[in-house]
Amino acid sequence: MPNPKRRFSNSRTRKRRTHDKLTPPVIPLAENIDKGAGIRSKRYICSHCKQVNEPHTVCHNCGYYRGKQVVSVGI
Repeated sequence: MPNPKRRFSNSRTRKRRTHDKLTPPVIPLAENIDKGAGIRSKRYICSHCKQVNEPHTVCHNCGYYRGKQVVSVGI
């Protein structure tokens, strides 16, 4: 198995690891989003019931997707 000829310096190792950090998910509040702003994070606000959802999925609360009811949700 090949091995490195020289040891990686601490700064080089840390530079490589800068992209491995974890960040908390950003969940926007319905009051803080403009109507025409679109998606500002990896979540979006349902236009029908104002719940926070994942993008490109049917709302689990009301069954709407892109302004149309796709699934009937039994309450």
